[in-house]
This record gives sequence, structure tokens and C-alpha cells, in this order.
Amino acid sequence: MKQTITILGSTGSIGLSALQILDKEKKNYKFNTLSANKNFNLICKQINKYKPIFFVVKDQRVFKKVEQKFKKKKTIILNNFKLIKLKKKTDITLSAIPGIAGLQPTITMIKSSKKVLIANKESIICGWNLIKKFAKKNNTKIIPVDSEHFSILKLLEHHKINQIKKIYITASGGPFLNYKINQLKYIKPRDALRHPKWRMGKKITIDSSTLMNKLFELIEAQKLFNIPLNKIDILIHPNSLVHAVIKLNNGLTKFIYHETSMIIPIANAIFEKDFNIEKFLKKKKKTNILDNLVFKNVNRKIFPVIDLKKRVNEYPSTPIIINAANEILVDQFLNKKIPFLSISKYIKRILGDSNYRKYAIRRPKNIKEINEINNWARENTLKN
Repeated sequence: MKQTITILGSTGSIGLSALQILDKEKKNYKFNTLSANKNFNLICKQINKYKPIFFVVKDQRVFKKVEQKFKKKKTIILNNFKLIKLKKKTDITLSAIPGIAGLQPTITMIKSSKKVLIANKESIICGWNLIKKFAKKNNTKIIPVDSEHFSILKLLEHHKINQIKKIYITASGGPFLNYKINQLKYIKPRDALRHPKWRMGKKITIDSSTLMNKLFELIEAQKLFNIPLNKIDILIHPNSLVHAVIKLNNGLTKFIYHETSMIIPIANAIFEKDFNIEKFLKKKKKTNILDNLVFKNVNRKIFPVIDLKKRVNEYPSTPIIINAANEILVDQFLNKKIPFLSISKYIKRILGDSNYRKYAIRRPKNIKEINEINNWARENTLKN
């Protein structure tokens, strides 16, 4: 019997990687729901190729065009996840909508999925308590598929937290690892989008260039695995082949090493059994593990956002505020409205706003309350 699949963000880099895997397993899977924002041509191609029961299109203008084009087809075109009416639970949902926009769809699908693979770190950062609550209530298994957190998950399978001395999340260092401080003044969006190792969406690529993605991954690891923040740190590993390291109290150190392809953690999360990964990778890469074990400490002058680590647990909703401010600032930078170095400066300013504590101390009980905090930060980030 075929398993059913839902992919939130099917036209993004994570969604396309998942579809690359599933294209090799057509006889075993069928699609309940796919979703995308506004890539009209790719949306149409996916509807014709995968024939999902539902396709959710977020952008209103594109939704109307797609709805008109496929009004005589079996796939139901929707503009809202709440309108999805499944007869039974989806076997596997991949949540890969970037930003806080992915939180509501993730929670919606947790209620109607047996297993949810989360590639949306903002959902975990801002709404982990809600995700955990609904996952428990609906007996839904949660698996992180970011390469770092999937690696931590696997490394912790045979160890208790009290056996762990330190967990290290690795970072490539992005395109500016070897820059001098004065060079950072002249960075343009096209420079920051040239990641040396990974092909990703624009937002996550900019986060990688500032190392904000690693700050978020520290928060994410703390929440996912219930690990004290002082036990988690970042190591620069330019080759991006080791994704996480755990140092045990007994003196042993373990790590997970794999090629720079999201196919590997996604495929392992989908199948959860022994299989041959070569079937899903486009080409073999030859690497020598002994030539690539290079690690460095983070240069905080080049990556000043890492100094925010000491503040992320300041108040319950501080991570929501940092995430919201960062989303606004990345968008501003991509549109050439602020310089690259302003991203960390503006985030630090919003944490010094006179109303910051008023919002940061809140413990949101639902998405509406999360959005109130998120909207305040978004509206005030550039005012400081």
C-alpha cells in the first residue's frame, strides 16, 4: 500500500530535494498536499506531474491564475491550509516553508500527520511549545531534517543528556569566513548569496553569511533536545562535511560526517531504515575524510550576531523578537535598503527598545499571541 506524502514548500530547495528522492520511489508514495508561494510555472509542473489531492498557493494573484488553469482537473487548488479536508492522516509531512509563515501550516499538518519532518527552524524557535503540545496530543512523530539537528538526533540515540559534556554545531563560515573586518563594509547582496558549499534559498543563504542561522540552530537544538544552552556551541568547519559533534563525559568524541547534500538527512528521515543513498544522489563525490577534518573557533568580530547567544534565553519570547527582526533586516538588505553590517546592529537595538521587555516576557499560548510579539518586532526594528 502506498504511503501518503505532504510537502509544505514544494518549490523551495528542501522541497525539491525531497521530490528528487520520491521520484525514485514512485511506486511506494502518493501525494496528499503540496504547497508553494508564487512560482507559477513550477507549481503547474508539479500539479501535472504529481497530481496531489490539494495544492495550496499562498500568493493570492498566483492562486487565482492556478485555480483558473486547473479548474477542470482533479487537484483542488486552495489558498488556505485550513480548507484541507483529508479523509485520513498523511503518513509523512515535510515542513519546509521558510520563516514564521511556516508555523501555522506546520501545526495544521501536525494534527493530520503520522510523522512530520521539520526543516523550518523558525517554527521551532517561535512555536516549539505549541508544536510539542499538538504532536503529543495527536501522537505525531517529529523529526528535524536540518543536517545539524538530524545529526544530533542520531548521535544522541544511545546517550542520555547527562552523559554529554558538549555538543558542537558546525558552520561552514559562509562566503565571508576569511574576510577582514573593513571588507564587510562593502558587501552587496550578490556577494552574500554566493555560498561556497550549499545551494539554498535566499533568506537562509544570507543567514549563513552572517551566521544568524547558527544562532537559530543553537536555540533550535536547545528546544528539540532539551539541552542546556551552555552545553551547545558552534565550530567553524569550512568543508561542511561534519555536521554535529558530541563530546562525552567519558572522554570519547563522536561526530556524523556526510556530503553537502540535503538529500542525505531528508532520505534518512523519510525511510528510517537501511537503504543505499547512491540511488538518490545525482553524482558521486570523492572526498578523503582525513583531508577535511579542519575546525576553527568563531571569529566574533566577523560574525557579531553570535554575541546574541548570551541573550537568547533572557526572556521567554526573546527568540521570537530576534527572529522577526532578522526577517525584516534580511529582506531590507536583499533589497539594498540597508548595508550588510546593519543587520546585527539593528537586532541589538531592538533588544534595547523601551518596550522590548514588555513583549519579551510574554509566554504565548497560541499563534495569535506569537504573531502579536512577532508583529511588534517587525514594525519597530527599523525605528530604532
